[in-house]
Amino acid sequence: MSFDLKDSVAILRRTPACLDGWLRGLPAVWVHADEGPGTWSAFDIVGHLTFGEETDWIPRTRRILAGGTAATFEPFDRFGHEASSAGKTIDQLLDEFRAARTKSLALLEQLSLGPEQLRRCGVHPEFGSVRLDHMLAAWTAHDLAHIAQMARVMAQHYSSAVGPWSRYLSIVQPRSED
Repeated sequence: MSFDLKDSVAILRRTPACLDGWLRGLPAVWVHADEGPGTWSAFDIVGHLTFGEETDWIPRTRRILAGGTAATFEPFDRFGHEASSAGKTIDQLLDEFRAARTKSLALLEQLSLGPEQLRRCGVHPEFGSVRLDHMLAAWTAHDLAHIAQMARVMAQHYSSAVGPWSRYLSIVQPRSED
């Protein structure tokens, strides 16, 4: 499937409502379940997504459009959400994520990106030259990857509780190391 901005925005626009419907009001045992030390819970993931809205996708889009390869992107702090999420509830994080995503998509729409702009390049600190359309596709896939991660982490919380059904529930089976 090739990149289409409207198709990506359709996913990006729905992510906050998806997470809100899934997580708001859930008992903390679900929201804070993780896969062990150094892994993320649904709470952590929502914080990470919010932090990315504020520091990653749109700032990098603007950098590409303003000068492209003139400067390398600031490295993204994958754990920057930890400080900004501290002391908050999942409901607060969901509200912040919705507001940040709404702002991001409004800014993206204002840019009226056409094929020429989407092919512009920036410089990623790890990947080197990257195209804007590839980055926007990655933003979309990033949302979907974290939704899948949340489902896996939450299902793992019941890995022993499902008993013999585990053989039919690949989501609760131990993961092989990547």
